[in-house]
Amino acid sequence: MADSWSCWTDDKGGVLLDLAGVFYDGETAMPGGIDAVARLRQAGLAVRFVSNTTRSSKQRVLERLEAMGLTVTKADVLTPAHAAREWLLRNGRAPYLLVHPGLAPDFCELPDRDERAVIVGDAGDAFTYAALNDAFRELSAGAELLALATNRTFRDADGGLSLDAGPFVAALEFASLKRAIVLGKPSPAFFLSALASMGCPPDQAIMVGDDAEADIAGALRAGLSGALLVRTGKYRQGDEKRFDPRPTATVADLAAATDWIIARELQSGSAIEC
Repeated sequence: MADSWSCWTDDKGGVLLDLAGVFYDGETAMPGGIDAVARLRQAGLAVRFVSNTTRSSKQRVLERLEAMGLTVTKADVLTPAHAAREWLLRNGRAPYLLVHPGLAPDFCELPDRDERAVIVGDAGDAFTYAALNDAFRELSAGAELLALATNRTFRDADGGLSLDAGPFVAALEFASLKRAIVLGKPSPAFFLSALASMGCPPDQAIMVGDDAEADIAGALRAGLSGALLVRTGKYRQGDEKRFDPRPTATVADLAAATDWIIARELQSGSAIEC
């Protein structure tokens, strides 16, 4: 997928944008967010939204963006649940879900299979001992372990950080002696799938995120030409120095990231030669 890139007729690159903490905060778009996306598109840059959200279905994410006034299609948004669904179909497995109830619609109407895969997302209050133990027993019986994301924390509704799916994935790995297949960020395949969907090679793409580990270091390891860390969302002072590779730049917010990206486009001129 990632090694058959389409040529860009306008010689422009692409931008991958995180959602929570970058484009929106809860049900509200970040100040200047709608305008920032419009400016990127007007500059001829392709835009994809790459989210590790595992509490909302893709349809719910689309509805939220549209309610904020953003014009968006299904192809514009990539989530780990979609990647998990494709993995299940390719590998002939049925899902055993340890996810938030809001994500369940993304796994409807899958064929029944004898073999299973435990799918772990941010299950919230569903992360009970009983649920984790049932998942462990499925793994012990031969199920594969799929992690929709391995984020350590997320910015909760009260403004503080809360445990994300990563610590629970680690617990199941430790208990089952199985290594999780990571489907969302920071998996290189997730970034490359988003880029392939818009025919953009990694060396002509920029990532914008608020998570220095999953968004920024993950994108740079996947070969993207740059990754901008915004000081919004889950960002905390010093995050830019905590993980390697470090951000290409650290900026105030999505509007400032857009300024940076467009300035670089103007300086570089054409992107790739086809």
